[in-house]
Amino acid sequence: MTWRAPAVERPDGSLTAPERDLLQGYLDFYRTTLLFKCAGLTAEQLAERPSPPSTLSLLGLIRHLTKVERIWFRIHFASGEPAEPVFPLELGKDADFELIDPAEAQAAYDGLIAEWKLSDEAAAGRSLDERFAFKGVESTLRMIYLHLIGEYARHCGHADLLREQLDGTTGA
Repeated sequence: MTWRAPAVERPDGSLTAPERDLLQGYLDFYRTTLLFKCAGLTAEQLAERPSPPSTLSLLGLIRHLTKVERIWFRIHFASGEPAEPVFPLELGKDADFELIDPAEAQAAYDGLIAEWKLSDEAAAGRSLDERFAFKGVESTLRMIYLHLIGEYARHCGHADLLREQLDGTTGA
């Protein structure tokens, strides 16, 4: 049987919640929006690159956002936790997009969901104002939320275009 990305329900978020809940709600919405754009597609479709010469694929976006979650929440912010890079540095900075194998689609999909949980655990109970150093510059947990919301929003736009090219599905 061919694996297909499962259907997902996107959460409704509050528009009046306290800042922490609002940021988490928007991040969760965009996280699940990416998976919503993948729903029903086979591993082969997720790995397809419908806009040559671009290496963008939905599977590449899943892999990339797994890497981004880990880098920001676990490697930079919660640096006391053991967290290796998702892709070894010797594979190159674009391994998430370039080294695509449909046979790894389900594991990559499940890995993204697992990384969300680890990211949320790394931030749980921590102040949005908690500081950490990023390349020698002081930053905060709040910045990570804002950065990831923007990162997911941008890549959900890419996912819209990729999905339309793959099977004509548009919207939402």
